[in-house]
Amino acid sequence: MSADPASQSFAGQEPRRILVLFAHPSLDRSEANAPMVAAARDLEAVTYVDLYAEYPAFEIDIDREQQLLLEHDVICFQHPLYWYSTPAMLKEWQDLVLEHGFAYGSKGTALQGKLFFSATTAGGAESAYSARGENHFTIRELLHPLEQTAQLCGMIYLPPFALFGARTAVDDGRIAAHVADWVRLLTALRDRRLDIARALPRPRLNDNLESLLTAAAASEEER
Repeated sequence: MSADPASQSFAGQEPRRILVLFAHPSLDRSEANAPMVAAARDLEAVTYVDLYAEYPAFEIDIDREQQLLLEHDVICFQHPLYWYSTPAMLKEWQDLVLEHGFAYGSKGTALQGKLFFSATTAGGAESAYSARGENHFTIRELLHPLEQTAQLCGMIYLPPFALFGARTAVDDGRIAAHVADWVRLLTALRDRRLDIARALPRPRLNDNLESLLTAAAASEEER
């Protein structure tokens, strides 16, 4: 069983180590993910792995990737939304790295209690991702396979950190704000300043991110 989410919110003073598994097959054409990478890849206690750059022939080093998982407390998939899911590299990574006996099964306890979430960018407007929108489901609903994967592996699943309308976000000035929130989220997770319990039911982590940070700070002061 996974750890109690509430106990993850403010316990302990050691910084969390964050592993960002980044997958974008055409980074040179990215208007949202590229600045996110540039802003966060050198943050203290944050490890970035560009999977397409690391494994151009899709020959994933399973032992290396599993060791990285063991060494980190927070696992993030950063990716554009491709056909309501991840790019192919992340699916290949899951198929090979999350082995029975390591990630799940009676002896597969390596990931239990770790935090997991997806940082994704979608080309469509937010209104398209709803029961009445053209995509019929919310972004969190579309990512249910990742949520169930986290559950099976005993991880604590956080809602996605998502940007809608990524193709027009540069023109309307939303990229800078999104990148700033991305850095704030990673540093808050690292420094245990994000209220995990209050974040769990949200549709997106960046829906009023400030309220999660403020709640965490207030709860810390009351202890």
